Amino acid sequence: QVQLVESGGGMVQAGGSLRLSCTASGRILNIRTMGWYRQAPGKQRELVATITSAGTTNCADSVKGRFTISRDNGKNTVYLQMNSLKPDDTADYYCNADVLAVANPFRDYWGRGTQVTVSS
Repeated sequence: QVQLVESGGGMVQAGGSLRLSCTASGRILNIRTMGWYRQAPGKQRELVATITSAGTTNCADSVKGRFTISRDNGKNTVYLQMNSLKPDDTADYYCNADVLAVANPFRDYWGRGTQVTVSS
């Protein structure tokens, strides 16, 4: 009923930039927090950054000063601008949203992920 679709991943050299996008679609009434998580090979999924509908952001210490999360509430879209990328940023990046959909309570939805590879 609700789908999150990520785009913008790819391969980049260290020091480069990428911009991820994630759009939520479906019978959506409201979206509270949206965010990005990542999972590197052999590691647990970890928080990258979140943003509330009011624009309050939170991000992991490892990406502060390099990554910026933003959203367009009218488009149900969240973005992650990633600058000064490092090989340690290599991971699958997943979009998450806390969504109120028709005939459903608020619940978490996840995208399928987009791969980011940073070469040294």
